[in-house]
Amino acid sequence: MDNRINEIRRLIRALRVSMLEAEAIMRDQINRDESCAFVAQEIMKMRSVMSLLVEERTALGDTDPILVNSFFIPRRPSAEKSVARPVKRVLVGRI
Repeated sequence: MDNRINEIRRLIRALRVSMLEAEAIMRDQINRDESCAFVAQEIMKMRSVMSLLVEERTALGDTDPILVNSFFIPRRPSAEKSVARPVKRVLVGRI
């Protein structure tokens, strides 16, 4: 039974990574105003498989979280924090 739980956990990890990759591809297609219907259908299939795997895993009594080290790509680059320099004030005298 432990072997089946480990197999399910491995499949879930792989499926999560595949879903993240597919979502990144879909985002790129949307940004280029291309059709993303095929990729969206594939993501829906992956979600249905994921749902079945999670149900089976829960039925076997595994409740530990599954962590995935993914290649998360932020949507926009982080803003660089500028170092604020004090403004030098110069008094202008009257002539």
